[in-house]
This record gives sequence, C-alpha cells and structure tokens, in this order.
Amino acid sequence: MEQGADARARILGRIRRGLRRDALPDSVATGLLDRLKAHPRNLVPERGRTPRDRRVETFVAELEKEYGTVTRAASEAEIPGLIAEYLAQRNLPAELRVAADPMLQRLPWSDRPMLRVAFGRAEPTDPVSVTPCFAAVAETGTMLMLSGPDHPTTLNILPDTHIVVLRASRIVGGYEDAFDLIRADRAAAGSTPTGTTFMPRNVMMITGPSRSADIEQTLELGAHGPRRLHVILLEDEAP
Repeated sequence: MEQGADARARILGRIRRGLRRDALPDSVATGLLDRLKAHPRNLVPERGRTPRDRRVETFVAELEKEYGTVTRAASEAEIPGLIAEYLAQRNLPAELRVAADPMLQRLPWSDRPMLRVAFGRAEPTDPVSVTPCFAAVAETGTMLMLSGPDHPTTLNILPDTHIVVLRASRIVGGYEDAFDLIRADRAAAGSTPTGTTFMPRNVMMITGPSRSADIEQTLELGAHGPRRLHVILLEDEAP
C-alpha cells in the first residue's frame, strides 16, 4: 500500500510541475475531498425524478426512441425461451457468449438445446452476447454496465447483437440515483486512503444500439458496436 501511495505522489508531483503550480493549500484540498465524500447533487430534471410506479414505462419509452427493443419476462425461467424466440424471429445465429454472472449461469439453458451457450469474455467472431445490467436510468433509457470478472467489457462491444437482462427493480429515476447504487454496492470493497469508495474499473453507459450519422447524415446502426440491442425486462417487483 505504501508503494502505491509513493507512486501516486510521484505522478501527481510530475503533473504539478508540468502545470507549474505547487501543492494545493490544505484548506482547498480539504474542501475538494469533502466534496468527493459528500456527492452533492445539482439540479435534477423532472424526468429524472419519475415516480417509482412510472419508471419502467418511462425507461421502455426512452429506450425504444433510441432503436432498442424490449421483451418482458415474468420469471427467470422464461429468459432462455425469450432469447431463443428473439433470435429465431430475426434469423440470427443461436450462438451465445454469456457473462459469467451467477443469475445468468443458473438459468435453465438446457430447456433450449438449440441454443449454443458459452460463458466468458467475447471474441470478435461471437455473434450474440448476453449480459446482466447493474442499473438503468428511466430519464434517458440508459443502462449502466459495470466491468468485472463476471462481466467483461468486450461483451458490450464486440458482438453484433447484445441482449441485456435487466431487473425492473434496478430501474432508477436519474443518473445520481444510479451512482448512489454503485457506491452502496462497492462500499463493501473498502475505501481509498482519502476515504472515498473504490469504483469499478469501467462503468459503461449504453443507450440503444451503436449508431452514427456522421456520413451524409445517414443513420447507420452498428457503427462502433452492436447493431441490435434487446432488453429482457425481468418483472421482479409487485405493481
């Protein structure tokens, strides 16, 4: 730990010298650290304060505006069947690269023997990925994916089709609420020397499939990642 702190001090020292400025006065440094610990909120738009009973519908509407699609599941057991139906309807390969998430691993994949399922990180040749979603934001129809051993970032980027399993209970109103969930989830991992919470290496925000209109203002799906984004919304809370 001391070696890491020494390396950090050396790096920050070189940055300060490059900027031609000294270390911050204690009063300023203390104020910045307090702000990092307190996580103050700025103004939150009304759509980011959606009541609990309207968050799911708001999320679905916003996601569909961005060319995403949604299917609802009443139980975990339905998920393999819904995935198989989605792929068959679109004549897509029934080859899945699935995140090694505990919930996804316990699904009854054997009920759908036509699905070829492999767990782990995605390769460029994988046509379809299936991942969980840490939380979703109703305000913009955005999903937050946290990187880790059970969710390699390649699953979000490389396959042409990305299927996401999202629990309805994980849909929050705004981004501030989503990052509150991340901090609460990661608090068990301990704190940094400054008292702030360790965060995931990567938090990827996904709103619909990859798209671009840079060339002649013509919309092209799959420009920088998956050309299809399909969400299986697991209804895991009472109305």
